[in-house]
Amino acid sequence: MPYHHLLVPTDGSERSDRAVGQAAALAAALGARLRILHVQSSFPISLVGVGELVEPSTIDALVAATRQRAEAILQAAEATARQAGVTVESSLRSDPQPHQAILAEAREMGCDLIVMASHGRRGLEGLLIGSETQRVLTQSSCPVLVVR
Repeated sequence: MPYHHLLVPTDGSERSDRAVGQAAALAAALGARLRILHVQSSFPISLVGVGELVEPSTIDALVAATRQRAEAILQAAEATARQAGVTVESSLRSDPQPHQAILAEAREMGCDLIVMASHGRRGLEGLLIGSETQRVLTQSSCPVLVVR
């Protein structure tokens, strides 16, 4: 099956960067488009009891820094794709369950292949933390290529 629109989620880690490189090379070989996704986990933080100790500007600064890091991750991934001569778009989503955001992005954007890294968590760590890649693999309606 020829693939035309690849999705590669990235968290900016070395393994994700490898997946971006592989996705860009594959997209170039296939003449496909590449969509890069970064998902920010939106974990609610309770400030009950310490709210008066935290200045609003501190929270704003944390949000701004997180946004800047996300944009830097996407820009680096876009540069990799452009270097491979691939048509590229990027997207930033916020979701406490990254795998849900990845699946939604693939579905909404009509992606026909997801290329993503495996972070190699095994044993108790894998059981406790879980694997976003594993969740995408088991729930995706399109093929998933896992880069190790």
